Amino acid sequence: MALIVQKYGGTSVGNTDRIKNVAARVAKYHAQGDQIVVVVSAMSGVTDGLIKLAKDIALLPSEREMDMLLATGEQQTIALTAIALHALKIPAVSLTGAQAGIVTDSVHTKAKIHNITPRQVHEQLDSGHVVIVAGFQGETAQGQITTLGRGGSDLTAIALAAALKADLCQIYTDVDGVYTADPRLVPTATKLSEISYDEMLELASLGAKVMQSRSVEFAKKFGVVFEVRSSLNDNPGTLVKEETKSMEGVVVRGVALDKNQAKITLVGVPDKPGMAARVFKALGDATVNVDMIVQNISHGGGAAATDLSFTTDKPDLLKAQKVIDGLKPEIGFREVLTDEKIGKLSIVGVGMKSHTGVAGKMFDVLAREGVNIGMISTSEIKISVTIDLALGEAATRAVHAAFIG
Repeated sequence: MALIVQKYGGTSVGNTDRIKNVAARVAKYHAQGDQIVVVVSAMSGVTDGLIKLAKDIALLPSEREMDMLLATGEQQTIALTAIALHALKIPAVSLTGAQAGIVTDSVHTKAKIHNITPRQVHEQLDSGHVVIVAGFQGETAQGQITTLGRGGSDLTAIALAAALKADLCQIYTDVDGVYTADPRLVPTATKLSEISYDEMLELASLGAKVMQSRSVEFAKKFGVVFEVRSSLNDNPGTLVKEETKSMEGVVVRGVALDKNQAKITLVGVPDKPGMAARVFKALGDATVNVDMIVQNISHGGGAAATDLSFTTDKPDLLKAQKVIDGLKPEIGFREVLTDEKIGKLSIVGVGMKSHTGVAGKMFDVLAREGVNIGMISTSEIKISVTIDLALGEAATRAVHAAFIG
C-alpha cells in the first residue's frame, strides 16, 4: 500500500466529463489499496472569469478580497470531484486548504507556506477516504484566507507530499510531460524522460507553463521526487529529480518563451549611490517581482544620469507603475517608459556549466533570424534575452532547431 499525492490542473478538471475521468483514474489506485490525496485546481477559465468580474468593478481590487473570491474556484472543484467519487461508491471527502492544515504568511495573492499540519488529512486517510484538497490556497495564523499565486496548486501538492512523506507525487496536466519546448510553438519538441530540479526550476520561472517555479524550489529543498504526466492518457511522464552526471552531457535541455513580461524604464535617474536601492526596495515592499535589470548612461542625460530598466510580469505592471509614480518626487527621474510588447526567450541546461560558446551561438542564431536583442540575463545553467514579442515564436523555433533539433 502506497501513499500517493496526485495533482490535477484546470484543464484536467475543465468540465464534468473530465472530473469523472479523474475520479475513474483515482478509483484504480484506490482499488489497489493505496491511500490517495488529490489536489485540484479550479476548472479551466474559472479563475480568469473571477478576475474579470472583479476588474469590471475596480481596476485594482483589494488583494484580501481577491483571495476570498479566487479561493472559491478550487472549492467548486473539490466538491464536484468528491461527488464524482461518491458516484463510483468510493468514500471521499473534500477539504479546503485551511482544513488540510496549510498555514501561510499574510501576503495576499502571493502567500508563502509557513507550515502544514495535516492532522485532518491523516484522519480521513486512516478512515479509508480519498482526500481531495483545494489547491492554490491556505490560511494565515489569524484565520485569513490566502492564495499562493498562479500555479499555486502545484505548490500545494508538493508541500503536502513532503508533509505527508508520500511515496509518490504525480502532477497531472494536459501534456505528456516536460518537453524541450512548448510543442504548440515548436512541433519538433520532444518529451524528456527526466530533468533536474535546477533545470525544471529555470524553465518554470522562464515561462514554461508545466510547473510553478516555487513548487519546484520546494521539491528540491525537501527532496520530493515527482512525475509530470498527462491526465488524458496512461503514457509515462517526466521524472523531476536531483541532477545526475548523465544530465551534463546535454548542453541545452530546453527552450522557453515567456510572453507574460513587461519592461519599465526610468529615464534620467540621478547617478548617485542608493537610487537603485530605493526603487527596488519599494517594489519589493509592494510584492512586485522583478526579473531582469539593466542600468546604463541616460539618453541625453549626460554622465550625471542613468536609465534604469527592469522587467516584471504583465499582471504586476499597474502595481509597479503606481510604486514608481510615488517615488518620482523623491528620486527626481525625468519620465517612465513601459513596453508590454516584449518576450523573454531562454535556453536552459546543466551542461552549460562545462561547455563554452553557448551564448555566442544563441546570439548568432537570433542575428540570422533578424531578431534584435534587448536585455540579457545569465546564470550557470541559463541564458535569457528580451526580444520583440511579435518575433518570439519564430525565434523560439530557430533556437530550438540550432541546439536541440
